[in-house]
Amino acid sequence: MIGFALANSRFLDPENIMGVIRSSAILGVMALGVTFVVISGNLDLSVGSMMSFSTIVVLDLHDKIGPALAIPAMFALTLCLGAFIGFLVGYLKLNSLIVTLGMLSAIHGLTLTWSGGQNMDIADKSGTWFSVFGQGEMLGIPVPILLFALLAATLGVVLARTPFGRKVYAVGGNGTAATFSGIRRARVVFLCYLVSAFCVACAGLIQASRSLGSQNTVGQGMELEVLAAVILGGASLLGGSGAIYKTVIGVLILGFIQNGLLLIGLQFYAQYVVTWIIIILAVWLDIGAKRGRFLSPIA
Repeated sequence: MIGFALANSRFLDPENIMGVIRSSAILGVMALGVTFVVISGNLDLSVGSMMSFSTIVVLDLHDKIGPALAIPAMFALTLCLGAFIGFLVGYLKLNSLIVTLGMLSAIHGLTLTWSGGQNMDIADKSGTWFSVFGQGEMLGIPVPILLFALLAATLGVVLARTPFGRKVYAVGGNGTAATFSGIRRARVVFLCYLVSAFCVACAGLIQASRSLGSQNTVGQGMELEVLAAVILGGASLLGGSGAIYKTVIGVLILGFIQNGLLLIGLQFYAQYVVTWIIIILAVWLDIGAKRGRFLSPIA
């Protein structure tokens, strides 16, 4: 961060900082829900495809039934997808990596089927109030940032201050011990995936409102960025540790790194390499810290 500031004076410009936070809001909202899933000891690789689905659905229904009905309909459909994943992982105890990897493809196919392989656009872009979620401002602050902050504050309290939040940590730390302690592990995992789906629906709403049109692959690849932000924020892939405010920090760090790379002249696709490096380093540091050494004991 210091290097980027020294390399380009625009990096610390207030307008650039606000732009980075605003552009990171969609990724951040998705990362908030995935934080619950990761802390519970599971993964969710379907969030990118699910975001594409929610964006396409709300844009398609906007012109058919109006935004007032399209928004709750989109949330209901997205939550159904999250509930299905939660049922498979929580109640059937299937591996979350395999389930969500399969759902990534399945939801992408569902999105293409819904849209007929076509991109979606709102017909009357200038005559709808739907744009307020992605383009509006309140007290001089962009609405996407306000929604991100509101969700982060609410979910932060839920995770840190409620019995459900403590159960999420218990299930992720030691699922067997949590079960013998009387915690319904399946229900906790199921609810974590519902929280993740709700956050994805919020991100899809912001994305659709921001552009009032979308490609049916708008969320493709975002699952890795989301996971990188969550891990960068300190959540352990082994489960049982992490926090919402740390995820927010991880999202902002990732956003500023990507912005800095662009400002110093690197092409946008360099971000993918940096994201991969961040994931590898973060996982290595996490596992090394837990076992007390950074090299395998059998190496």
